[in-house]
Amino acid sequence: MKIGLFFGSFNPVHNGHLMVASYVANHSDMNQVWLVVSPQNPLKPQGSLLNEYDRLHLTKLAIEDDTQLKVSDIEFSLPKPSYTIDTLTYLQEKYPQHEFSVIMGADSFLQLYTWNDWRDLSRYIHLAVASRPPYSIQKQLTDHPPLQDYYLDHQTKLAHDLCSKASGLIYLDEQLSIDLASSSLRPLLSSNNTANRIQEWLPKSIHALILKKGLYQSTR
Repeated sequence: MKIGLFFGSFNPVHNGHLMVASYVANHSDMNQVWLVVSPQNPLKPQGSLLNEYDRLHLTKLAIEDDTQLKVSDIEFSLPKPSYTIDTLTYLQEKYPQHEFSVIMGADSFLQLYTWNDWRDLSRYIHLAVASRPPYSIQKQLTDHPPLQDYYLDHQTKLAHDLCSKASGLIYLDEQLSIDLASSSLRPLLSSNNTANRIQEWLPKSIHALILKKGLYQSTR
């Protein structure tokens, strides 16, 4: 089975995450997309994160009606902070029958060179990168020569190529562009705001549960 791994803090999960996951599930040869909830991202301040079990519950609720999407808590049982290369090693040992690709936004891709053992990722997976305003990968890669060389060595222009081999390719999808970050929603949620932006970008069930449980009242 071909699995797309969408790593994230999902703090909180929002419609932008769901649009990316659903788009990949419906416009690629991947059989499923797993939203992998990271309990502690080494590149993000721990104090800004809602409890991981609350984030896990919200993410499961958000995708419960979509059979092509699945939520994984695989990193909850691994050492913290969560390093993607360690998670991938564990997943390949646990699920040798699957082929994995990692889905990420352009902002995350442009920080790839800061990840632990980032050059080794191509041994395990493909990368499927969604464009994200205002980031322009082609332009901004020139500021990061090692990452630019890595991209040029592994790039493919066709999404279908991700199924032609087990790992090692990078595909940039410029058709999908999502301009939303959880960090822009948290200040609104912390003030118990019911602004149209919240209602537009959060699934109704997620917003209702956040309000009911008083989540994000003390986080930013």
